[in-house]
Amino acid sequence: MKWTQLVQKILINFFLMNFKFTLLGTGSSMGVPRPDGFFGKCNPKNKKNYRTRCSALISYGKSNVLIDTSPDLRQQLLNKNVKSIDQVLYTHMHADQTHGINDLRIFYLKKRKKIPVYCDKLTANYLNKNFSYCFKKKYDYPAFLSLRNLKKNFQLHNSRNKINIKAIKIKHGLIDTIAYVINKKLAYISDANKFYQKDFNSFKGLKYLIIDCLRYDKHPSHFNLEDVLRIVNILRPKKTILTNLHSDLDYNKLLKILPNNILPGYDGLSVNL
Repeated sequence: MKWTQLVQKILINFFLMNFKFTLLGTGSSMGVPRPDGFFGKCNPKNKKNYRTRCSALISYGKSNVLIDTSPDLRQQLLNKNVKSIDQVLYTHMHADQTHGINDLRIFYLKKRKKIPVYCDKLTANYLNKNFSYCFKKKYDYPAFLSLRNLKKNFQLHNSRNKINIKAIKIKHGLIDTIAYVINKKLAYISDANKFYQKDFNSFKGLKYLIIDCLRYDKHPSHFNLEDVLRIVNILRPKKTILTNLHSDLDYNKLLKILPNNILPGYDGLSVNL
């Protein structure tokens, strides 16, 4: 094999084995600014304070796994030049995580293959009730999604690579949400306020902890900054990234008060696994 061919093969294999996690949106349920233009305490001159509703993307090789379908999904995918979606994972059934579901249609139309959707039973019931046309043919529109049972431990894969995923229930006010642990290296917890004790060890010693940090004040269904600092002190991840940030959390102010191992998230932030 010629040297140039060998180098090319190494580069291709590196690309295919590269696992990347991207925060498509990092804002709370109304985003920042709100639809009425209100920025709260966030400086509108800082682009990192412009936050769409929470969605995330796992990329490995040429495959993309989407977490949640934010109402802002179309613009998020355009911003990151995403050309395909191969699977979808849902954290829970709230509107700010689900109501961009129709934007998945184009990825079915490109391949004429239904996109597998993984979620808990409560979310599956909500999606079937409110977006039935996505799962069953209605009028002249073909169904473009396929609901799958969500197991606690499962794999997603393409022809060359696979990712290991653990789905763990966490309290989010009156319902449970799903936290996803990817390859035992990264946990994504976009909306939550309490861990179940039996699952706590699954979140220890991670490379990245991406976690809900709604605001400074206490909230009945979300972690606040004080909660996150306490959790990080116990779990001790190498790096913590805050998401689901409300309009009272200015990016630069957070940078000044947070320790070096905790960062405020922003739309488009990516990390390699």
